[in-house]
Amino acid sequence: MALSILMLMTGCTQKKPHYVIGVSQCSADIWREKQNAELRMGAYLQGDVELRFAAAYDSDERQIEQIDSLVASGVDLLIVAPNQIATISPAIDRAFDQGIPVIVFERKTNSQKFTAFMSADNYEMGSVMGQYIISRLKGHGSVLEIKGLAGSSPAIERHNGFITALKNAPDVKVVASLQGDWTEPRAYSTVKQWLTAHRDTPVDLVFGMNDRTAIGARKAFLEAGRRLPLFCGIDGLPGEEGGIRQVRDSILDASYIYPTHGDKVLQLAVDILEGKPYAKESHLQAALVTRENASSLLMQSEEILRQTDYLDRLHNRADNYLHQLDSQRTITMLAIIVIALLIVSFVLFYIYHVNKISMQKERVASTLWNMKPEEGPISSTSTAPADDAAAVPDSDEQADTVSTSQFFTHFKEVVETRLDDSELSVEDLAADMNLSRVQLYRKVKSITGSTPVELLRTARLNRAYQMLMTTDHSVSEIAYQVGFTAPSYFTKCFKEAYGMLPGDVRK
Repeated sequence: MALSILMLMTGCTQKKPHYVIGVSQCSADIWREKQNAELRMGAYLQGDVELRFAAAYDSDERQIEQIDSLVASGVDLLIVAPNQIATISPAIDRAFDQGIPVIVFERKTNSQKFTAFMSADNYEMGSVMGQYIISRLKGHGSVLEIKGLAGSSPAIERHNGFITALKNAPDVKVVASLQGDWTEPRAYSTVKQWLTAHRDTPVDLVFGMNDRTAIGARKAFLEAGRRLPLFCGIDGLPGEEGGIRQVRDSILDASYIYPTHGDKVLQLAVDILEGKPYAKESHLQAALVTRENASSLLMQSEEILRQTDYLDRLHNRADNYLHQLDSQRTITMLAIIVIALLIVSFVLFYIYHVNKISMQKERVASTLWNMKPEEGPISSTSTAPADDAAAVPDSDEQADTVSTSQFFTHFKEVVETRLDDSELSVEDLAADMNLSRVQLYRKVKSITGSTPVELLRTARLNRAYQMLMTTDHSVSEIAYQVGFTAPSYFTKCFKEAYGMLPGDVRK
């Protein structure tokens, strides 16, 4: 520890290169606020990096002016989220031609003059949401689509992926594709106008290109007094107004995490400036959010947000101290670095601990599920008997063991009979066993240490593993046959449980 602190102190005395990075955001919303916070966090950890932000508020003209202004101010590198594919390209070209590296992130441009590109796969998002909607509607129903800003690459690619996925379900009809602009007010007014003109058109599900669009549409339906359909969106942000919480609270039926990862964008920028190797194109991983996983995702995300906010406030406080006590700059910066490292270590440990507990639960649940009836329930506190007499249970204990074994065997039969039902709930299982939801939960938890939902997921994964070994069905087919609502979520759960992808089983 002392050696580490000595190295940090030595690093503080060596002046790092001063980098100025311009960030041109096409808009200003909670998604970009989160990304900007991550960019600032990355700058704190990198050291001597200055960020200059500009937000165009969905205006092409304003973004072009802001890019030219950032270049004129003397930035070393430019990060750009283009408002539309074609319109911002000339400004990007001018910056690149002046020798300034350009990172295009989140949205594409038709310019070829950029240094690196980083984004999630928007086509895949639209496709996965389309597959989920087909499953949710059981292959039959009507869908109202609200698109994103015309001319922006995420809107184009999400729409294309969604429409392509729906070609596999001819009985799922898109009754209208309305033009939005990513904002809640535009979605609200557009849907309100459409509902007025189509009073008798049934709608079973509304797909908004982002969560704010879906929420705007929901408000229009509520105001019109129409029967509320299901609502799905994309972004999956944590926080009070984020999509993960809205899915958990059943305001949205599903969302899709559109990763911000400003820290990774900042790291890519520094690697480029320092001449380190980097990927020309980087694709960020995303994930479907449903009611099954919303609570756990929200817990993890909000814990990280709290730690990030704490570190941000800590850094701001330290900045104030530096202005007041310039003579103590080195000592103060050292304290910030040490505290930042401790907080980052805590966040990493927390994530590792949550994942470890999740994997342990999966292993325990798998062991319990594959247990033979005559073996009885597994006790977490069993010990070896002191002598032969102590090893012989009395009649009451034997009766209790038999009763418990019979209950658990019956529970397994009920679950395995309905594995293919993607809408199977704990309430359904409880009804099949003539119990209340609370009674079933307590009984299963006391016997196994796992919840009914955890055992249901384990049973589905076990069945899927057997099908992968014994059939030639595709991974997607197996995912739906064992009750998962989306192949991507099935793959995620399978990897967490078995440490490998479903396709690796057959290899």
